[in-house]
Amino acid sequence: MNHQDIRIGTMVEGAGAASYIKQILPHGFESFQIKFWESIGDVNLKETAKQILGVCGDKAVVSSLAMFGNPLTDANCERDFARCIKAARMFNCDIVAGFAGALEDRPVQESMAQVRKVWGKMAKVAEDNGVRIAWENCDMGGTWERPQWNVAHAPSAWEMMFNEVPSDAVGLEWEPCHQMNSLIDPLPQLRKWVGKVYHVHGKDATVAWDVVREWGIRGGRAYVWHRTPGFGDTNWSDVISILRMNGYKGTIDIEGWHDPVYRGELEMTGQAHGLNYLKKCRGGEFVANPV
Repeated sequence: MNHQDIRIGTMVEGAGAASYIKQILPHGFESFQIKFWESIGDVNLKETAKQILGVCGDKAVVSSLAMFGNPLTDANCERDFARCIKAARMFNCDIVAGFAGALEDRPVQESMAQVRKVWGKMAKVAEDNGVRIAWENCDMGGTWERPQWNVAHAPSAWEMMFNEVPSDAVGLEWEPCHQMNSLIDPLPQLRKWVGKVYHVHGKDATVAWDVVREWGIRGGRAYVWHRTPGFGDTNWSDVISILRMNGYKGTIDIEGWHDPVYRGELEMTGQAHGLNYLKKCRGGEFVANPV
């Protein structure tokens, strides 16, 4: 085990990805999630894969492709999610992540028939291509009664969704941040669901418990902030230990552009700090045992 069991990387926009990766690769990123929003657009996946792999060489890998949209109601997003699944092997990866979608403004359970229809078909495409689907656990500001973009934001929803789509090709893209937004303790949750965790986002949160105790969560006061790892409340050594104890072999890719402090001109400063912090939580520099 030379730390390649869990690589530490970051998320990169699909358009112009190779150029961006070339600039940040020297910081020590070991993996990259290639992200698209709602559609692939005019990005040539075959050419983009060739360019990215050429830049990464033997220093880093593509961990996954990601398509964030609402595939339960947007046929173009559904189509392009399937395109990502079929293209994943060109990037030498086997994971496509993204939102599960939602029938918005209707309770979560009313999306389940559409989950079965859309994701049952998508799971078959993934199975046929040797690829795994990882549902992101972000609520996108929605609730149980009025979900937005994504119904896969709570364990009770996961149970229903995995019952609707009973395939090993379907799992979770997990991070503590979104669960902490719901005041869930992420570590016990990770222990329970780790077998279904196919990809991990490096994003943390800070919960202002003093605000919660005084004002509650509906008092118009901010009580939780998204954070880059190393600036939030989570002990990522515990996260990595739980992952390793349960055989997780994959990546933790930082999802930037959310930290309220390390943003703008400080974005890459924060991400580089998060990268080095996560590497320390992984155990620091790898040291081989004596023969």
